[in-house]
Amino acid sequence: MSGEKLGIIGTGRMGTAFATRLAGLGHEVRVWNRTPERTAKAVEAGATRADSLADLVASSDILVSSLTDKAAIDAAIGDGLLGQGIGGKLWIEMSTLLPDAQQALEAAARDAGCDYLECPVGGTVGPALKGALLGMAGGTEAAWERGRLVLEGLCKRVEHLGPVGAGSAMKLAVNLPLALYWAGMGEALSLLEGSGVPLGRAADIMSDSSGGPAVLKNRLEVVTATLEGRDQPGTFDVNGLRKDLRLALDWAARGGTPMPLSNAALALYDEAVAAGLGGYDGSSLTRHMVGG
Repeated sequence: MSGEKLGIIGTGRMGTAFATRLAGLGHEVRVWNRTPERTAKAVEAGATRADSLADLVASSDILVSSLTDKAAIDAAIGDGLLGQGIGGKLWIEMSTLLPDAQQALEAAARDAGCDYLECPVGGTVGPALKGALLGMAGGTEAAWERGRLVLEGLCKRVEHLGPVGAGSAMKLAVNLPLALYWAGMGEALSLLEGSGVPLGRAADIMSDSSGGPAVLKNRLEVVTATLEGRDQPGTFDVNGLRKDLRLALDWAARGGTPMPLSNAALALYDEAVAAGLGGYDGSSLTRHMVGG
C-alpha cells in the first residue's frame, strides 16, 4: 500500500468504484465532485469528501481522475486544478481520450510542476471493485514508478507502454473490436430469421463457440434478456461505445488509415442512439439490428 494520500476527481460510476476499492485496500482517499451529493457512495465506502477542489489538491499527494470525456476534463481544469499548487504531486488521468489530448494535459501539468501519468483502463465498475481492470499506462519512468502501486490495486494487469499517448492509443485499439462485435453479432443473428431458434438460445450457444468473446461469456444473462426484448442498463452502454468508436475514427483519420468496418458500425450506433438505446447495454445494438 502506498503511503501517499489519494484524491479522486469526479465520483461518477468509475470514480466511485476507484474510491471504494482504494479505500478498502487501506489507502487514505479523499473525493471531490462538482455536484457534492454525488460523493455519498464513496464516502459511505470510507473516503472523505473534500469541500472544494482546492481542498482536495492541498490534502492529496496523488490525484486520480476518470471523467466522461475531454469536455469534462476541461471543466475540471476550468475549475482551477492547474492553479491549485499541484507542484510535486502526481496526476493519474484514467479517462479515455485521444492520445494528443493526453499529451496536451501532460504538458500543462508539467508546466505546473506536476508529474503526469495516463492510464485508461479496460473494464467497468464490477472489475474496478475487484481490482480486475486492465490498465494501459503512458508516462515517464518516474511517474510510472510513483503511480504503479495505486494502479496495481485497481488492475489485474497494468502495463507501462511508453510515453504519454501510448496508453490512449492502446485503449482505442482495445475498445474498437468490442464496438464492432455487437454489430457483427447483429448480422450473425439475422441469419437465424425464420429458423425458429430463439435469439437468447443462439447467444448461449455462441458464448461456447470459438467466436464467443469474454463480454458475451461474462454477461450472457444481460445479453439474453436484451435479445428477448428487455433492454438492460449498461455499465459500458451504447453511448459509451459510440463515443470511443468516434475517437478511434478521429485518430485513424489523422493518420490517413482507412476504417471501412468502423465507419459502417458508427452509422448503426447513430441509429441505435436515435432510437433511444444510448443508455443501454451494447447488446441493445444487436437487438436493434435484428428487430427484436
